[in-house]
Amino acid sequence: MKRDGLKRFSGAKSGMVRAAWTLGLALLIGGALGGALRAQQPPEGPMAAPPELKVERIGNTSDPGEPPNLPIPQVIKKLTQQEDTYLLARNQYTYRKTIRVQEFGPDGKPAGEYVMVTQPGRDEDGALVDKVIQRPKSTLQYMQLESEDFEALNRVPAFPLTTSQLDKYDLKYLGKDQLDEISCYIFEVKPKVVERKHGFFKGIVWIDDKYLEVVKSYGSWVNDLGDIKSSPQLPFTLFETYREFVDGKYWFPTYARSDETLHFKDHDVNVRMVIKWTDFKPMVVVGGTSGATPASAAPATPAPAGTTKAAPDGNGAPAKPPQ
Repeated sequence: MKRDGLKRFSGAKSGMVRAAWTLGLALLIGGALGGALRAQQPPEGPMAAPPELKVERIGNTSDPGEPPNLPIPQVIKKLTQQEDTYLLARNQYTYRKTIRVQEFGPDGKPAGEYVMVTQPGRDEDGALVDKVIQRPKSTLQYMQLESEDFEALNRVPAFPLTTSQLDKYDLKYLGKDQLDEISCYIFEVKPKVVERKHGFFKGIVWIDDKYLEVVKSYGSWVNDLGDIKSSPQLPFTLFETYREFVDGKYWFPTYARSDETLHFKDHDVNVRMVIKWTDFKPMVVVGGTSGATPASAAPATPAPAGTTKAAPDGNGAPAKPPQ
């Protein structure tokens, strides 16, 4: 995976490192995620990666390696400063977000799916809103989903480790890992204190050891009750997320995936959610200008019924489980 200043990922040729990292990294992390890792282990069929991603994995273990050349506090400080920049920049862009939920049959092949496409924009008051631009289509057999079931996903921060949130987390250096051609530091992220009112990220982040930017994350949002689900109809909590270079300036999340299992009396059904963010463009605000003033990193608030309000990303995940 080359970093040439233009793209870290490149569609089918990107070599976005996926799936098979789990075994090797689990040996390094041990109990870092506890029971959360065990929730992401469906049978072999549904775990096969989408073919267009050309998944690869170099090695099957993470290298404990030497500590970073910079003191770890400086690595973390630089990381959070980068996240601040990307948080503010992302609110100035519009994009297509495609959400796909799939059910898998006993043969490991997709047996039904739900697809919805949304796009963020600003209303007349300048507030960020998320609009459905492609009518949802469903062939699911076991899950009955509506567009409202996905509203809370828009309030999950894309950049949890900003400077304003750093004092709420403990970051522990675990070692090094190779994601294709990118050498990465691995950090375990845990909230210092969990509470009912706010959600916090708990998981692992991979950081480019040269540019100190997040390449990938894997984890869930938690409060004092445990993992937070976005709605009763969606069982997904653990997400593996990748980023891509956008507009020659910013590293934004562009792909996220979660696998879970629905348990019934006489059988189980493996399900998957994939979220893709594509077609990033500077947002045109009311009045015809582009490059809206970035929203401040304020706590996310629930959207009114019928409207999905986009999160400013930098603060807590959905506050109540579920939303």
